[in-house]
Amino acid sequence: MTETKVTLLDRFAARRALLRRGARRFASLPEPACLGLPERGRWLVAGSHLVEGQLVQAPGVPPWDLPGADPVRQAEAQAFDWLDDLAGLGNGPARRLARDWTFRWIALFGRGRGPGWTPALAAHRLGRWMSHAALLTEGGEREQAVLARAASQTLHFLERRWSGARGPARIEALSAILRSALALEGMERHVTPAAVALGREAEAQVDAHGAIASRSPEGLAELFAILAESEAALTAAGRPVAEPHRAAIRRIAPVLRALRHCDGGLARFHGGGRTVAERVERALATAAVKAVPADGAAMGFLRLSAGRTSVIADAADPPLGAEAHASTLAFEMSSGRRAIVVSCGSGRAWGAEWHRAGRATASHSTLAVEGFSSSRLGRAGEEMAERARVVSAHRQRGAAGVQLSLVHTGWAETHGLTHRRDLLLAPDGRSLSGAETLAALTPAEKKRLDSVLRAAGGQGVAHALRFHLHPDVRARIGAGGLGVDLTLPSGEGWSFRFEGAARLTLDPSVYLDRAHLLPRATRQIVLHGVLRDVESRIGWTLAKTEDTPLAIRDLDPPDPPDRP
Repeated sequence: MTETKVTLLDRFAARRALLRRGARRFASLPEPACLGLPERGRWLVAGSHLVEGQLVQAPGVPPWDLPGADPVRQAEAQAFDWLDDLAGLGNGPARRLARDWTFRWIALFGRGRGPGWTPALAAHRLGRWMSHAALLTEGGEREQAVLARAASQTLHFLERRWSGARGPARIEALSAILRSALALEGMERHVTPAAVALGREAEAQVDAHGAIASRSPEGLAELFAILAESEAALTAAGRPVAEPHRAAIRRIAPVLRALRHCDGGLARFHGGGRTVAERVERALATAAVKAVPADGAAMGFLRLSAGRTSVIADAADPPLGAEAHASTLAFEMSSGRRAIVVSCGSGRAWGAEWHRAGRATASHSTLAVEGFSSSRLGRAGEEMAERARVVSAHRQRGAAGVQLSLVHTGWAETHGLTHRRDLLLAPDGRSLSGAETLAALTPAEKKRLDSVLRAAGGQGVAHALRFHLHPDVRARIGAGGLGVDLTLPSGEGWSFRFEGAARLTLDPSVYLDRAHLLPRATRQIVLHGVLRDVESRIGWTLAKTEDTPLAIRDLDPPDPPDRP
């Protein structure tokens, strides 16, 4: 079906929804399902917005009407993500601005006009309205009647068009129908069909191992929260919950636990951020699923943990889709409440160039051949045209600790090279050792590499091993230029050392996090190597310094907020 035809169907369904009888009031005001980031709420109140990577001051201007914003950004603003952040701030100016923008949107677009009438955007918008209905109706009965009417119209629209959404947006649409039907007066008849369809979609989209197709930890967490909140709403109303719905929650829970670092934040891979830890905690508690650890890989990620240290590595092929990152074999590492080694993160919020840069292998803590990501984008710049293939991924426990052995063939076609990464976490969690091998293994790969080396004219194949550091980590070159000394805000000291034919530098990097309006400057440890034969090997160790105690009293808040 063409994009034009889909748009016409959405527009027709939105206009037709106006003819249906709408609700006039709420039967009950739902409890807030989620709150956003107060820091971003402060920026909104101050009139500070990010448009195509540039800071724009536009006090009072709604997010869908910002000067210079492209049509995609304007449409996405009609999903009402900003409402979470204003509710998260929760003071008087934030609450007034939330109501002003919401009812301004209803007046402008509530009759089916504008780009916000797609199943995905409408589902997200309706979910936000339900989460913050109490805030939005503080003005009295008139505001409640306007919101109830707009919400019931959206419900009718989604009833016709939810199947036009893709992937997890279908589940979000059905959840929004269900929650609004329970909350709005006279809409109860829509609950059962939505609950049954939600069970079917959950069964189809969450595989037998609790994974989703995008392999985004944050995407999985959001889906889990939606399913858990829907289950809680049905249970509170005395309505049955479809067994496939409950089963999907049970499958996701152990996977989600395995994808969280010691501080509760999620591993940042494939377009996902650390997410709001409180929402994940609440969803896990609400779902009341036993804390059974995931067996083996969790959605293609492997986890090591000992003492205060957690390590999460991307140990599977990149997923399909425009959010997939070339992060194969990359890892993140945390100690207690503090992130140490990270990925740069998704640059989508800062425009197309940042988005593309954030997806590259060089933006992750792993090895990359100079000028070549392990998976490479096609000409359109969205989907991966060439994807790395993981041919081996093993985890085993021994007297020396827990070990990961990972191999991918991302440069086999271009250079005849395979990357092997071995990681070993000591039993007490005080040291992580790694060995990186870049080699041509098969006769065909050796022939290809020989051709590449001849073409390089003796210059070899340049490559770099990167360890991106969290912005809160202080780093300085030590050990006579052969290592890096790290200090965490908690007072922990860590020491990075390496062996092999490599040159060490401490270079600038960035940390991309939607909790901050602008990219945060940070550092990266880089080991530069050149392969001139069939194999290159670099060993390294990241260990706590001897004067770091076993227990740390860590009271400072992590990740201080931006200020407008």
